[in-house]
Amino acid sequence: MQNIQIENQRAVIDIRERVLKGEHPRREILNFVKSAPVGTIIEIHLPHRGEPLVANFQSLGMNAIVNEIEPGHFRLMAIKLNEI
Repeated sequence: MQNIQIENQRAVIDIRERVLKGEHPRREILNFVKSAPVGTIIEIHLPHRGEPLVANFQSLGMNAIVNEIEPGHFRLMAIKLNEI
């Protein structure tokens, strides 16, 4: 997946532009999360709250927190605690 910046155990994924163009990279994100090492902090930047993605994270046994950074800019945060 493109647009992933990884530093230490933190992966930052900014999909705002892709989503606004009508793309839905949810499958790519979930594949990345599944392959990421346990302990990885995942930070995803979205143009909206991303409730379907939050539900996907929860179905994988992960807690996801969403914060509004500014209008039209949301950040979803989660930590991979177990192998998926």
